[in-house]
Amino acid sequence: MGQAKYSVGVDFGTESGRALLVKVENGEEVASSVYEYKDGVIDDFLPGSDIKLEPDWALQNPADYIQTLKKTIPDLLDKSGVDPKNIIGIGIDFTSCTMMPTDKKGTPLCMINKYKDNPHSWVKIWKHHAAQPEADRINEVARKRKEDFLPWYGGKYSSEWFFSKSLQILDEAPEIYEAADRLIEGADWIVLQMTEKERRNSCTAGYKALWNFDKGFPSPDFFRALDSRFENIVEEKMSEDIYSLGEKAGGLTKEVARLTGLIEGTSVAVGNVDAHVSVPAATITLARKMLMVMGTSICHMMVDKNLHIIPGLCGIVKEGILPGYYGYEAGQSGVGDIFAWFVKNCVPKEYSEEAARKGVDIHNLLEEKASTSKPGESGLVALDWWNGNRSILVDTDLSGLLLGCTLETKPEEIYRALIEATAFGTYKIINTFEENGVKIEELYACGGLPEKNKLLMQIYADVTGREIKIAASSQTPALGSAMFGAVAAGKKKGGYDSIVEAAGKMAHLKVKRFRPDEENHSLYEKIYTEYEKLHDYFGRGENDVMKRLKRQRIAGSV
Repeated sequence: MGQAKYSVGVDFGTESGRALLVKVENGEEVASSVYEYKDGVIDDFLPGSDIKLEPDWALQNPADYIQTLKKTIPDLLDKSGVDPKNIIGIGIDFTSCTMMPTDKKGTPLCMINKYKDNPHSWVKIWKHHAAQPEADRINEVARKRKEDFLPWYGGKYSSEWFFSKSLQILDEAPEIYEAADRLIEGADWIVLQMTEKERRNSCTAGYKALWNFDKGFPSPDFFRALDSRFENIVEEKMSEDIYSLGEKAGGLTKEVARLTGLIEGTSVAVGNVDAHVSVPAATITLARKMLMVMGTSICHMMVDKNLHIIPGLCGIVKEGILPGYYGYEAGQSGVGDIFAWFVKNCVPKEYSEEAARKGVDIHNLLEEKASTSKPGESGLVALDWWNGNRSILVDTDLSGLLLGCTLETKPEEIYRALIEATAFGTYKIINTFEENGVKIEELYACGGLPEKNKLLMQIYADVTGREIKIAASSQTPALGSAMFGAVAAGKKKGGYDSIVEAAGKMAHLKVKRFRPDEENHSLYEKIYTEYEKLHDYFGRGENDVMKRLKRQRIAGSV
């Protein structure tokens, strides 16, 4: 037998970058490493300055992406003792949409002194919602022109996505737009740094930048209708050359090989998105199976052989997840972030002291206390819009709601109501899929939340009435990227010729599953009816108080 072969997956997340070294033959995770971004999410002041950002801004420093490679991959090698010669491929994924302006050499404009003090020169991450006016304009023009791409995005293009953010740069900082030789996704930018080849991937192009597998990008006429200066954005600042998932982008450059300790020429896969790359890593290679990627937000991912137009989706992309299938994405823009907000701002001191005495995390304490009550016992119901609504309303101007509080309401009851609200949001998405012809028979989950909170997972099973299977890897996106790295290397080098083949060997599930309690499901159906009424009342225009209050908040902060 020859020596074992390995691949590396690097997952560039919201707060950190995570790398995983995986044995190709069976998916065994040999070593992992995490780099916490030095600048994290930039949503207050630009780093090293007193330049304050406006509300709804969320940026990152691309230097943190390079540091992720520099810190984590050598750490993998140190921990594992694996010979770099036996590492056949590397794959990467990013949260998305993560976009930045660069010069001709690929240098981000925020790294150039001339531009660094302009917030628009920095990386705009998925949580950047300040491009809502631009998203509104894109949707209005697309509807007037009857553009055929709009239904593929649930009828509404999001402020989180590529052209909304690009148009915001043009509107608010035309000098940055003009200076940018390229506007590029983070996933494609890091591959460019690693290979010196610009290889834009079909996943981010399809889900975030209106690219269609059969038709390409919208016409220049559409972009001109948005702004005459925007007409040739694809030709001038992007690329019409789009590469399929699993393709080899190129070989690792000498400089990045030296930086990471890997071998020059090691196969680098075309970039991907964290949620989408997780689907095969959670063993899903067929239809009727939905994956919930559960962390700060939730992405709901699945594939189907047929095209179904579903309102409120984030996107439908042919071969955007797996070859031979249409890939469907929906999502909730606030989940783990909502629980973190509650713990930070609403939990009394004595709870923190009790958690410290018991030697547990505050979330664990709240979970323990909340698990003693039954569905509906608190009399509370909430809407899960603390960070706006991604699916199915696609509206970042919506906000959270908690209904039913009394002077007897306890923190753990609110905590549970917030969990239930996010579960109802997922149930709304599932029902919308099924009402539009896409059957969902099985639920799968991965990410930080399934690892941390059993009560949450049981509530999701009870609310949806479906068993939930859990991906074995605690680093599912990084595993998925490592799998695509093995595919980029190919079978001749010890990898695989398709992601389906790789999933059959490298992806696994945990034995533990969460099965729904029928009595609890019946109780939750009643509460869900109330959730739906509130959902439609505040979310579909009957009462726009949330939007009026947001406008007032923004006006007051200026």
